[in-house]
Amino acid sequence: MSKEKDICQGRRQMMVGAAAFAVTGLGAGMASKASASECDKPKTKEFDEVVDIIVVGSGFAGMSAALQAREAGASVMVIDKMPVFGGNSTINGGAMAVAGSPLQKQHGIQDSVATMVTDMLEAGRGMNDVEMLELVCNGTADSWQWLTDYGVKWKPFVQHFGGHSLPRVLQTVESSGAGIIRPLIAAAKAKGVDMRTQTQLEGFVKDDTGRVIGIEVRADYYFPKKRTGHIRHYGARKGVIMATGGFGRDIEYRQMQQPQLTAELDSTNHPGANADALKQMMLIGANPIHLDQIQLGPWASPDEKGFGTASQFNTIATYPRGIVVDARTGKRFFNELADRKARAQAIMTRRDDQGRPVYPIGFTNAKGAKKAQTLDWGLKYHVIKQAETLEELAKLYGIPPKALVEQVKEWNLAVDAGVDNEFGRPMQKAMKLEKGPWYAVRMWPKVHYCMGGVKVNTHSQVLHLVTTKPIPGLYAAGEATGGIHGASRLGACAVAEGVVTGRNAGRLCAASKSIDLKQV
Repeated sequence: MSKEKDICQGRRQMMVGAAAFAVTGLGAGMASKASASECDKPKTKEFDEVVDIIVVGSGFAGMSAALQAREAGASVMVIDKMPVFGGNSTINGGAMAVAGSPLQKQHGIQDSVATMVTDMLEAGRGMNDVEMLELVCNGTADSWQWLTDYGVKWKPFVQHFGGHSLPRVLQTVESSGAGIIRPLIAAAKAKGVDMRTQTQLEGFVKDDTGRVIGIEVRADYYFPKKRTGHIRHYGARKGVIMATGGFGRDIEYRQMQQPQLTAELDSTNHPGANADALKQMMLIGANPIHLDQIQLGPWASPDEKGFGTASQFNTIATYPRGIVVDARTGKRFFNELADRKARAQAIMTRRDDQGRPVYPIGFTNAKGAKKAQTLDWGLKYHVIKQAETLEELAKLYGIPPKALVEQVKEWNLAVDAGVDNEFGRPMQKAMKLEKGPWYAVRMWPKVHYCMGGVKVNTHSQVLHLVTTKPIPGLYAAGEATGGIHGASRLGACAVAEGVVTGRNAGRLCAASKSIDLKQV
């Protein structure tokens, strides 16, 4: 970065800080001076390339935005700093919460948008942006059909994820977000969307009125080498859509929000999930909200890195069709179908006298694990272990065998009664655990999702910290935004949010007024 750019960067930071003071009536003069800085005015309005819309990020939100905008007739460029497209969405579990899907109706499940909104509000502890929440829930059924029309294939059954009051989760046949991302990328390329990897966002270009008219990037960038590549300027006649995801792998930044989320706590996110793009939006005044609301995935295992095999196994087998016990007592200690925040918090309480984790054990039998596609891989890499009897299972993990056998008996009685008097677990899909073989995994949460990001309105426009009005020409969708999920996101709502808000941003940005830009 040049010396001049370093100075400008510092002035921009001063401007944002001064603007924050100005909100309370302090430093108003400072804010006025900083906002008049020449650094916020482009040195030139000539660009290396110009399109109607630039989408930054190629996950669920980015690809949905790009494809929807292209359907509307806009020329679109998608950039991603990584060497491959998809980001976290590719390694996501491919599960989408849909209110009122045809598969629900086929199985006699009565659901509604209002019910889904209520479930998400409860999980979010009432912190949710209700207007954006309703926008997402209202769009799930249509967006599911839109994905299906583009070739996404789904399993023929509905799943019940923790925190949802009823089964509404549909999952790709691959049990992976790649089952969504690949068809969207193929469709985007076929429709002429300009797709570019290894292109790192360096900042925004604004015109004299403050409208975002383009971006500065490093093309041919090699993550994470900051100085690689060469600077280019791309213009956007209609707008820039930020679909850059969260910052779960940015250890320094996430610790600023939650000091306990140290490097000792693993993450399910891909290596590029950092706060760089969020910071660039904040530098031009974007309003950040709920940044300290960072979700831990309660289905992960300490015996593997990243998302791994345990996550899918626990989501589809252990939690809905098995139980989780404290390894020291053999007893259940929480509702296995509570929302993610409640489950992660419960698991994190299992520690010894020195504060070290005592990993809980989640297990089910062959019947419960029948639909778990990662079972064989988990067994191969010794993340999941098999035992023929409960006594053998107890020995594998140092669990008191008599206590474990007694707990299973108590669980089976609860299933017969149809009521979990101990922890209030929903029993619609509860299964008696009667015979082996048994499959078990050690469990410990990992950093998974950022509920916080920049604030947007229902037109997907990014709102300014001080004026609360839209920043002209700047849109955002997906995990890059904040407020939709409140304090905790329900499982399978990331795909729903990404696709629905991405399509919303793409459609509305494409419908916006186009401005004339010069190309070099």
